[in-house]
Amino acid sequence: MEGNAHYRTPARGVPTLVSRTPPNLSAASHAPRAVDLIRKKRDGRELTREEINALIRGVTENSIPDYQVAAWLMAALIRGLNKAETAALTEAMLHSGEVLDHSALGVRTVDKHSTGGVGDKTSLALAPIVAAGGLAVPMISGRGLGHTGGTLDKLEAIPGFNVKMPVTRFREVLADVGCAMIGQTAEIAPADRKLYALRDVTGTVESPYLICASIMSKKLAEGIDALVLDVKTGSGAFMKHEKDAVFLAELMVETGERMGKRVVALITDMDQPLGLKVGNALEVEEIVELLLGGGPEDLRRLTVELAGWMFCLGDRTRSVEEGKDLAEKLIRSGEALNKFYSMVEEQGGDANSVRDVKKLPKAANTEDVAANRDGFVTAIACEQVGTACVILGGGRERQEDEVDPAVGLVLHKKVGDAVKKGDRLATVHFNSDVLGQRAKGLIEESYEIGEAAPAKRPLVHRVIEKQRAEHRGAKH
Repeated sequence: MEGNAHYRTPARGVPTLVSRTPPNLSAASHAPRAVDLIRKKRDGRELTREEINALIRGVTENSIPDYQVAAWLMAALIRGLNKAETAALTEAMLHSGEVLDHSALGVRTVDKHSTGGVGDKTSLALAPIVAAGGLAVPMISGRGLGHTGGTLDKLEAIPGFNVKMPVTRFREVLADVGCAMIGQTAEIAPADRKLYALRDVTGTVESPYLICASIMSKKLAEGIDALVLDVKTGSGAFMKHEKDAVFLAELMVETGERMGKRVVALITDMDQPLGLKVGNALEVEEIVELLLGGGPEDLRRLTVELAGWMFCLGDRTRSVEEGKDLAEKLIRSGEALNKFYSMVEEQGGDANSVRDVKKLPKAANTEDVAANRDGFVTAIACEQVGTACVILGGGRERQEDEVDPAVGLVLHKKVGDAVKKGDRLATVHFNSDVLGQRAKGLIEESYEIGEAAPAKRPLVHRVIEKQRAEHRGAKH
């Protein structure tokens, strides 16, 4: 990530809702002014825990206007936060709302979170797979940020699917099905919900400190026992360089373990889209293909890898390999797919549209992108592919934008594939001719074709676990 040298050092019961307000989070008699907090961070000085609590209290209570919050976010992006500030920000955001307690379920709770990528749809499969294996998965997800897709936007491509359930209904679905997937509610991490939306439209997504506080506050508010983090690196990730992804992973693992949770982070590849389909309804379709036992090899392999870690950290299996075997078994047996259907139905979705994916939203038009020469695909500008999907309407350029669930693109060739002139590289699915042509041009520019196939990049680069990070080269 360019210009960020400042961080180089690096039984079914119903759960209850509890509030855990940390010391000093209540209003102080002499609260600092927002403009002073902006100036202090702009000048590279450290904010105290009390100042950060006051800032997050102002965000939560809407007493600080968006333009001042946005200014502080930009200052934090440029100047960075130290570990004490990051921990204080995470805790303040966590306790800006309520914290769930799932002890009445009688099973361990585990979740997964990705830092975002193009075609990254694994959450939709992981929740039902892991729930089918006997753990509970209370997943609070987000919408698309920048060029990356959002889990909630994908789920809403299923007609009727409700991601805005109140906490009471969320708990009921979790108890009945074993997994539930919603967005932040008014009760859970409300400060993060507001900051998340502002970061998306103010160019402040990429800060590792803000990413850490956002992810960990939201995930810890779920009341989980363990968390698997999928930290993306490559041209389509927010962390373009692996050292930056490692820094963020270490920061999140350390933050989670400090708060008593079992946390592991996988550094995974995002130099090209994951799977073959990009766009909300198209990605739901691909998840159904996976749960039916098919789907693209890279998507299936990463999903099984993440599920293996979730089973292991949740003490369902003794090892990651055993967890991966269990995940494969649950897919083969159809148990994971049936769990997915149950979750869709319980959350108000039209199960017929996922049993027969032809009933999912479809774009009115399609147009192919063809190879202009013989050779091999040597690279795909992954972020540019994500941007093309946003241009089509599959993401947001402004906070208030509506998302078109039907648009997107299907890749027919990926890095390393041989092509002949005229072969289909991708198909663009669009509802607007003007936007479709703009997106098609971007996709054409995204593909690089050379004389020889490039060296294959590993899907999982490394695993980071234990406090302050134990690095292991991953053999995948």
